[in-house]
Amino acid sequence: MVDKTFHLGDIVTMKKQHPCGTNEWEVIRLGMDIRIKCVHCGRSVLLPRRDFERSLKKVVKTGNTPDPTS
Repeated sequence: MVDKTFHLGDIVTMKKQHPCGTNEWEVIRLGMDIRIKCVHCGRSVLLPRRDFERSLKKVVKTGNTPDPTS
């Protein structure tokens, strides 16, 4: 299985489409639960990390990547 890495600020594509018509989301919170915000309508959803990783299709654009020196 491919290791899907994601960071705060990344734009990700989910397997299921949002009712507004897009399947692209921005990661706005990381932890045991992950909060994602719809790029099109701005609705945010809180998902358990396991469910998020299962429904993540791919990372479209990386946002704030962590600095390896800190």
